[in-house]
Amino acid sequence: MTSIFVNIPTTDLERAKGYYTALGCEINPHFTDENAACLVWSDDIFFMVLTKEYFSTFTDKEFADPKTHAQVLISISRDSREAVDQTIDAGIANGGTAPGDPQDYGFMYARDLIDPDGNGIQFMWMDPAAAEKGPEAFMAEQGQA
Repeated sequence: MTSIFVNIPTTDLERAKGYYTALGCEINPHFTDENAACLVWSDDIFFMVLTKEYFSTFTDKEFADPKTHAQVLISISRDSREAVDQTIDAGIANGGTAPGDPQDYGFMYARDLIDPDGNGIQFMWMDPAAAEKGPEAFMAEQGQA
């Protein structure tokens, strides 16, 4: 199995740890110190939240300000539409923002969440039948094609 490690910079590591644990992540203490926190989304998905100073030791590139520049869109699935909304609500309650309206395609529901540093994550749910058959076949079966 391939694991995914997403490295994101933060200006306040303690705030970031509190924010992401409020969204449902657990902290792996073996890879957490004053420079970084390993936030566990699942058995195969991890966020390494790094202080900007520490993050800069991994690259010679300049930082793009995530509050003004998009670089990547990360989308994490949830088990239901309600779970998407609960995650967004937890993010807002802990200093995040939810720009734009929910994207509701019937077979798929998605919402964006921006953390206090400006890093964005989309949380989405897709009907399992649509994931298996493809959206067009699923919508045709539903009489919505």
